[in-house]
Amino acid sequence: MYSFKNDYSEGAHPNILKALIESNMQQTDGYGEDRYCMAAKKLLKDKLKRSDVDIHMFCGGTQTNLTAISAFLRPHEAVISANTGHVLVHETGAIEATGHKIISIKVGDGKLKPKHIQMAIDEHTDEHMVKPKLVYISNPTEIGTIYKKQELEDLYAYCTKSNILLYIDGARLGAALCSKENDIEISDLPRLTDAFYIGGTKNGALIGEAFVICKDCLKEDFRYYIKQKGGLLAKGRLIGIQFLELFKNDIYFDLAKHANSMAESLKIGIIKYGYKFLIDSPTNQIFPILPNEIIARLQEKYSFFIWQKVDKDNSAIRLVTSWATKEEAVKSFIVDLRLVSE
Repeated sequence: MYSFKNDYSEGAHPNILKALIESNMQQTDGYGEDRYCMAAKKLLKDKLKRSDVDIHMFCGGTQTNLTAISAFLRPHEAVISANTGHVLVHETGAIEATGHKIISIKVGDGKLKPKHIQMAIDEHTDEHMVKPKLVYISNPTEIGTIYKKQELEDLYAYCTKSNILLYIDGARLGAALCSKENDIEISDLPRLTDAFYIGGTKNGALIGEAFVICKDCLKEDFRYYIKQKGGLLAKGRLIGIQFLELFKNDIYFDLAKHANSMAESLKIGIIKYGYKFLIDSPTNQIFPILPNEIIARLQEKYSFFIWQKVDKDNSAIRLVTSWATKEEAVKSFIVDLRLVSE
């Protein structure tokens, strides 16, 4: 049984494991103030071409999202999210549990646009309602689509004009930046958002996300918020070591390119046999529409999620490739799809 369920089924890149083992018996300071975290932050600032950002290490995306959003918002302020947004659908109400409502906006391609922000503002008019204050997006989106540079520039300009924060969930940021359709550099992000994070868990790390605060007024006391929300890791060096390994030779981008390439190979093979897709995704998540009987037969050898029912006979499945997906597994899936389609 080979899994296409997610991009974190495997452990970590061998370079990371080697570095963790070699540093294992060294004594370091705790809570992200060790020499490895300091070096990783400096390296990331160099990659971002911004020395004035603050960077904090987290162990996971949900911890990052709930800590950041609850720190940035006052009690009556709310988040705007696409109806497919991760914080809305797949974080068990973590944001709501911090006391902040999420305003859901229905979109077709997973992406928020300025008109959607204005819709939320227009619908929340006075103190009897929550106040929209932060726009949450992910790049890529939950359905694999990506923001182009002009789209992000337009969105950030509109948020800034409307006195609303723009926050980017970067759990799969590598996949977006390494997509063939992408025109954004990682160094563009500090000027196009108020805060974002660089995801490691889904791109070769054991655990770990690097959270970047770009807007000065959001930086004060942020470590207090991390501690209060349970995100301040005592052995913080575990995250720092991993980000050093991921970025010192740009392994991070190589791994993301591999994941995207494997997804592209799957897509080409699926198209070859006449199947269509729920959404055109240029990253490592693809959503082919297949007859239910064929899905059942493929599930005998492969694990994946059934994303949504299309009609009584067909469903869209989600196939996710990773930094470690084997080319032979992709080829095997295509061969088996051909066999069950005949």
